[in-house]
Amino acid sequence: MTSSAYKIIPATFTAIPSLEAGRAIAVRAVETPDAALEAIGYVIGTDGDVPAALGLDRAALGRAGFTGKMGETLLVPTGDGPELVAVGAGDAELTTSTLRDAAAAFARAAKASARIGLVVPENPAVSASDAGAVITEGILLARYRFSALQSAPKDTPLAAVEIAMAGTSADELATGIRRGVVTSRSAALARDLANAPPSHLTATDLADIAAQLGDEFGFDVESYDKAQLIEMGCGGLLGVNAGSAEEPRMIRLSYTPAASAANGRHVAFVGKGIMYDSGGISLKPSDPMHLLMKMDMGGAAAVLGALAALRDLDSPTAVTAFLSCTDNMPSGSAYKLGDVLTARNGTTIEVKNTDAEGRLVMSDALVLASEGRPDAIVDIATLTGAALMALGGATAALLGNDEAVIEGVKAAGAASGESVWQLPLEKSYRKQLDSDIADIANLGGPHAGATTAALFLAEFVDGIPWAHLDIAGTMQSATDDAWRSKGATGFGARLLVDFAVNFGSE
Repeated sequence: MTSSAYKIIPATFTAIPSLEAGRAIAVRAVETPDAALEAIGYVIGTDGDVPAALGLDRAALGRAGFTGKMGETLLVPTGDGPELVAVGAGDAELTTSTLRDAAAAFARAAKASARIGLVVPENPAVSASDAGAVITEGILLARYRFSALQSAPKDTPLAAVEIAMAGTSADELATGIRRGVVTSRSAALARDLANAPPSHLTATDLADIAAQLGDEFGFDVESYDKAQLIEMGCGGLLGVNAGSAEEPRMIRLSYTPAASAANGRHVAFVGKGIMYDSGGISLKPSDPMHLLMKMDMGGAAAVLGALAALRDLDSPTAVTAFLSCTDNMPSGSAYKLGDVLTARNGTTIEVKNTDAEGRLVMSDALVLASEGRPDAIVDIATLTGAALMALGGATAALLGNDEAVIEGVKAAGAASGESVWQLPLEKSYRKQLDSDIADIANLGGPHAGATTAALFLAEFVDGIPWAHLDIAGTMQSATDDAWRSKGATGFGARLLVDFAVNFGSE
């Protein structure tokens, strides 16, 4: 990290503070939580037995206003020992998704405690391993906070987590906990990067962080600077970068599984890395959404977070990833409406709106990914307001050219609790991208913007099976919501991990 005339960056600042914070948290499986913990939660449904350790029967809980509905919590006063928390599990059999949400609700209720434990009733519908993973995710992700630039953070950092689940193997529960620690780390890294101010995290900084993470977590990193990008013919990325005082970077990540685990499959991930999006000459209005544009690199952050998990989970699938990174700024040198850019594969692109820049930087990255002839490509980008308008903040838009890959992404979304919904790649809309002077324009008509953006990206995958995730709506949460902490959500990191780990297993 460097300081400039206006950027005075503390020497202690790191854009990925959760990495060190995570190392300080001990998460383990137990038969009974330690009485020396500061808070212990008990998961309770709307009917059935109430744990005796809670000290209240169901009638007493009801008089206190606790019904057991999903996510409800009640602090039970005690004279001494740990705080006790009743945690609602609802009236249906717990699933991995609802277990994750219940664990998150408990973690938030015990937010003032550093050492916590959760007791979960027997649940044959969820394996001990899966339970350990999702409970760990719920707790760790709910307690996430980005406080790297606060002089005196108010939140209590976690130090210890104990998880007990009746009727399960402690060893299997511990196996799942280890998995949950790794996947939570991936999401937390993605959150860190998206939450970091654009003054403190540039494209070159992200390249340096990628190299650091690659060294630690077993993947190779190669970064291409502006001069190299000119030689490579990456006109989409260079065009968007033209108005910036900061250099662009194309960052290539490569994970190779151990020979004993390899399944012979290869996937490519592509992440949009707009470090800050002013809209360029097509300047955005100064509203709350403009403030969030430091998160316009959420796709690149998710991919980088995912790569940091693959070795530790013994993923059998080889992964190559490209992060296309720059900010999008207005200046005397900025690209303009009416300009024509030439992507790496020679496609000429008429610029009709400089705020439709994500697809321009993605075009070069998708070409580079397709040149490696992977079995599949999955890209992830905070691409269109249309996806947010259509699906809101909880569900990402999913489009693509191959149903098998799309189904794989859906399955990964279900497993990770990161909701996706398939939209049609309606090919009749392709004519909206026609240009009178170039091969294609970077903007379609006023409707179906998520689809026309995906149709633009489809021009650069060279027929390879491909799926596209538009996370414009899911990149951030305005409030604490289950495992989604206020701010950047890290959406997509855990989904991509699951996709890579299970690719080709069908």
